[in-house]
Amino acid sequence: MKDLIIIGGGPAGAGAAVYAARKQLNSILIAGEIGGQSTVSEDILNWIGSPHISGVNLAKSLEAHVNEYKGNFVEIKKGLWVYNITKEKNAEGHEYFTVHTKNHSGAEESFDTRTVLVTTGSIRRKLPAIDANKFEHKGVTYCASCDGPVFSGQDVVVVGGGNAALESAAQLLAYCKTVTLINRTKNFKADPVTVEKVLAHKNLTLIENATITKVNGNAFVESIDYVVEGQEPVTLPTAGVFVEIGQLPNTDFVKELVDLTQFGNIIVDPMRQMSSMAGIWAAGDCTNGLYHQNNIAAGDAVKALEDIYQWVKKN
Repeated sequence: MKDLIIIGGGPAGAGAAVYAARKQLNSILIAGEIGGQSTVSEDILNWIGSPHISGVNLAKSLEAHVNEYKGNFVEIKKGLWVYNITKEKNAEGHEYFTVHTKNHSGAEESFDTRTVLVTTGSIRRKLPAIDANKFEHKGVTYCASCDGPVFSGQDVVVVGGGNAALESAAQLLAYCKTVTLINRTKNFKADPVTVEKVLAHKNLTLIENATITKVNGNAFVESIDYVVEGQEPVTLPTAGVFVEIGQLPNTDFVKELVDLTQFGNIIVDPMRQMSSMAGIWAAGDCTNGLYHQNNIAAGDAVKALEDIYQWVKKN
């Protein structure tokens, strides 16, 4: 029986593993790989302590840090994916959790634990346009905070109509030459105050009822094709396309145990990171936290570990 099983290998999972070892909790870190979503980023500019670091090198540094503590207290299980968690009760009536996993070949393995920390992050909704995947990280990006400064002084496009899209546009307007906001409807999901403020900027152009159909370029993005309902297709020159059309949290395996938002994010107590189920905590992009960043995910995981440690010692 483990004290803790950490699910997910991004900054939150790695941070949790380090703190679990330092607190001498008997733990397992389960992850398909170590690194998280940012492994595909060529240059991360906002990871605290590293002015510039590639996603690959961030993943290597996270894994190296975890490996420093591997052994007596933390066991690392790479190449496994959790597909279910069940709540169990032993002969003495004490409750615990069984974490069910599979590997690449489908072989199953289960682990028993007193507590669980979910740090499985989320998957960005991809831009459904021709060649969008081809230009990912070559002009098509899903993080203005991470990649925005690279496009300083250039013309860029933001796709979306929610708070994330409007906030990205506001951030980019601080240093980009122009920002074109493309929304597929006339309505915004973002807060009205935010919409009003962003649309009032002199360097912001709004295109409504539009759908991007294709991304064009050679080595990097050079333009996009879009269609406005009832009109002819248009080609718009741009250096970057910032996509903010939502995220899909990786939480299906725990949906029978904890409360989720309508979008599938785990609802947590922000003071402790505990879910609605006693014994299960969550941190990072898989939660209903207001902001999602690598640094925030790591901090939330550390907060959760502090609470998990207290819980384990009292129960």
